[in-house]
Parts: sequence; structure tokens; C-alpha cells
Amino acid sequence: MNHTEVDIAVIREKLQTLDTTLREESASSEDSRDTVMLDQTSVGRLSRMDAMQGQAMAKAGEQRRQLKLKQIAAALQRIESESFGECIECGEWIGAKRLTWDPLVLKCIECAE
Repeated sequence: MNHTEVDIAVIREKLQTLDTTLREESASSEDSRDTVMLDQTSVGRLSRMDAMQGQAMAKAGEQRRQLKLKQIAAALQRIESESFGECIECGEWIGAKRLTWDPLVLKCIECAE
């Protein structure tokens, strides 16, 4: 049974909205993750280094987005399996306010410490 003190429909909508936003961000930042060309005639050495640093930052951002997307999918799966809101460590209910604030949390306050 899902957490009884949480509006599951609101949580599901929040998760789906976040999923859509992250997928849109991923698509819009795809160009910045492309390979940096090493043509010294068109880009100076320092500009190329800046481009490579920007590429590395874009790739790190994409990794964070992909992790968040996996967490969202897992939360939606917990809703479907009716185990949403249970602490994965002790099995007690996670606080309703905490779940409403961040529906991706997996542990209650006591176990998270």
C-alpha cells in the first residue's frame, strides 16, 4: 500500500513533469556534449581548452540528469507496486512532508542519518 498521507496523483504528476523537463534539457544540451574539434586553424589553443572544459561540464550535467531520470523511474515503479513512501532500510513510512518536498527520497530521517 502506498503512503496514505500523500496524494499519489500529485506526486505522480510532479515526477512526470520533472521527467519531461529533464528529457528536454538533455535534448537541448546535446550539442554542447559533442566532440570538440582539434582544428587549430579555426580555434586557438585556449579557446579549444575552454570548449573542452565546457564539454566536460555538459557531460557531467548529462550524467546527473540520467541518474535523476533513473530515480524518477524507480519512484514511479514504487507507486505502481504500491510501496511508495516506505523506507528501504527499516520499512517504516517516510514523513509525508518529506515525500511531498522530494518524492525521490528512499529513507526515513532516522535511516538517512
